[in-house]
Amino acid sequence: MTNPPPGLLISAPSSGTGKTTVMLGLLRALAEDGLAVQPFKSGPDYIDPAFHRAAAGRASFNIDTWAMPEDLLNAVAIQAEGADIVVAEGSMGLFDGVAKPGEIGHGSSAETALRMGWPVVLVLDVGGQAQSAAATALGFRLYNPDLPFAGVILNRVASPRHERLTRLGMERAGLPVLGVLPRRGDLTLPERHLGLIQAVEHPDLETAIAGYAAFLREHVDLGAIRAAASSRPDGPSSAALPRPPAQRIALAQDSAFSFTYPHLLKGWRAAGAEIIPFSPLADEPPAQDADLVWLPGGYPELHAGKIAAADRFLSGLRAHAQNRPVHGECGGYMALGTALIDKDGTRHQMAGLLGLVTSYEKRKFHLGYRRATLSAPMPGLDTGCILRGHEFHYCSILEQPDAPLAIVTDAEGTEVPETGSCRGTVTGTFFHLIAEARK
Repeated sequence: MTNPPPGLLISAPSSGTGKTTVMLGLLRALAEDGLAVQPFKSGPDYIDPAFHRAAAGRASFNIDTWAMPEDLLNAVAIQAEGADIVVAEGSMGLFDGVAKPGEIGHGSSAETALRMGWPVVLVLDVGGQAQSAAATALGFRLYNPDLPFAGVILNRVASPRHERLTRLGMERAGLPVLGVLPRRGDLTLPERHLGLIQAVEHPDLETAIAGYAAFLREHVDLGAIRAAASSRPDGPSSAALPRPPAQRIALAQDSAFSFTYPHLLKGWRAAGAEIIPFSPLADEPPAQDADLVWLPGGYPELHAGKIAAADRFLSGLRAHAQNRPVHGECGGYMALGTALIDKDGTRHQMAGLLGLVTSYEKRKFHLGYRRATLSAPMPGLDTGCILRGHEFHYCSILEQPDAPLAIVTDAEGTEVPETGSCRGTVTGTFFHLIAEARK
């Protein structure tokens, strides 16, 4: 891709300012105007890319400067080939990242924007202030003078007078106002303990996205936003997506098991692997001729009783594990264990392929990047391989009797007790794999 399409990155000073609503509305509005719109998500988010795909009609991919090596970042960027415009969504606040750099940087949205040459559209919640909002915006504009900056979208504006005063501050600071969104309580997406509900669970996602697009079209200058889009003129020099861990991969896919990074699946398919989806919640067993069963993360704690009663799924999984590999990530790892205790204290028997016992009755918050050095092999990766991933869950470990799979640290190098485990052909991790690291 020698001439990348122009792009923008939608960010904010913090989470909860309305950038996801802006992102989805903008994706759909631009698509309605006949543009091929390529969405991206900056950072390790499992849920937003599915919403992006629903809004843009094009698969969204994560870009992660902490976890991804250079050639993988390039391979992800190439997915914009053929698009007319790129729109990326930041995570947390614009400059929020970890203290110690990873493969490329600290994992902030600002790093993504700099690397890709995408000007930042800053979504500001101006509730409770007027001209003072300009001081916040100006601080973000000046914190890194090299960062391309398109302008601001003012969100949750209470009245015409509020808009007028806030605009005065922005004019004084020399910051373009690309849109002004009135306060509306109905423009929120349903959430649960890991953030937004999944796109497949939204009761009427198409209607919601169409409403966001109409709202953005009425209150945002789409022409100015398109004119502000830009990108680095040079395309990537090398690119490599992840290799598949097997040829025929039975992949659990339903409301309980859905968190798989899109770039992994893209890489597996591009290398010729066959992905065979199945639904544990529908009591479907994995394909009998699969080389590998992969259970992604998701929300098994919300469906533990149904999983425990899925005899065909569990029998098929156990039969596969007798002589072929099985791997689980986070929720998938929990399902491979002996038992899962839900928030009400009910104990549900899981597959019993590992000794892991987890509990949501005793909740403990786990969040952050992970660096893992494998102490044993896992599908497609040898002992000693260094992996980068991300962990996000609320369960507590009650029992973990099997051999640890890896030595795992957080982004600052501190060891964590969530080492994953292995037994025979079965492996599991609490972190979601993003990439194999460069030693």
